[in-house]
Amino acid sequence: MFGNRDIPVYLFTGFLESGKTTCIREILEEGNFEDGLKTLFLITEEGEKEIDENLLNYNKVVSVIIEEEEDLTEEACLALVREHKPARIMIEVNGMWDLDKLIKDTIPENWVVVQTFTTVNAETFPMFINNMKSLLMAHFQQSDLVIFNRCTTDMDKASMRRNVKAINRRAQVLFESEDGSVESNIEEELPFDVTADEIKLEDDDFGLWYLDVSEHPEKYEEKTITFKGQVYRNATFPADAFVPARAAMTCCADDIAKIGFICHYAGAKKLAVNDWVLVSVKVKPEFSRKNQSLYPVLWADKVEPAKPPEEEVVYFS
Repeated sequence: MFGNRDIPVYLFTGFLESGKTTCIREILEEGNFEDGLKTLFLITEEGEKEIDENLLNYNKVVSVIIEEEEDLTEEACLALVREHKPARIMIEVNGMWDLDKLIKDTIPENWVVVQTFTTVNAETFPMFINNMKSLLMAHFQQSDLVIFNRCTTDMDKASMRRNVKAINRRAQVLFESEDGSVESNIEEELPFDVTADEIKLEDDDFGLWYLDVSEHPEKYEEKTITFKGQVYRNATFPADAFVPARAAMTCCADDIAKIGFICHYAGAKKLAVNDWVLVSVKVKPEFSRKNQSLYPVLWADKVEPAKPPEEEVVYFS
């Protein structure tokens, strides 16, 4: 029975001393697992803080320490399930381990990741973003919730949020201050007037607009937006559609990829791929059943040839 049924898995990621253990303790204290069912808790990194044994016992949590990455194999996971017969599993993931490999290759197929939390020490975030950005972005890419803790009033929270949203637009981002207060609605200072009926984006504005319209397409509904993009089309596109795209770097030089939104235009089929164009579009949000949210769709009134911007790559930090 226990070897075949789906088992929900909760992942807690982040670097050492980022607040993973505190996050887990608070979830238990809030009674989220107070249903009398057994939880298997795999600890792959031991920090300074520990969870009180009484709290673990009260929530029927059985802890198992996994010291080396190579020790956490699919066979080991299956053996632990046979031994403990848990209803669910929590994994406190070592921040230096390959999270993508853990999810795709290591854990058994019937271990279903239902929620991934990433904790970040806001005080050390600049150091990690400058020196270990690819590892940090790997955490963000898999996360449902990113919690920046130890925040102070002088920190650039908007920049922190952009770093997450650039790699994972669906992730929720929270900021926790030292006094325990939590903030989520961080207002981005946009370099253009979002209340105007017509918005002309400078070349450097595209990244901020892309993130904002992705989250709040309703703000731009029926507004006229003018910007430069590079024509992208492939064989699967309808005859009247293309993407006026920009190259964006979300992590490092090896991770540059095209970003943009589908744009309907009667002459799309005649546009040459990779040509630079100046587009004048209207935003018409549509509902995505898959994501249960609105997403922006563009309709072009005008498409004209244009010179490439001085800096062709978009940055988010």
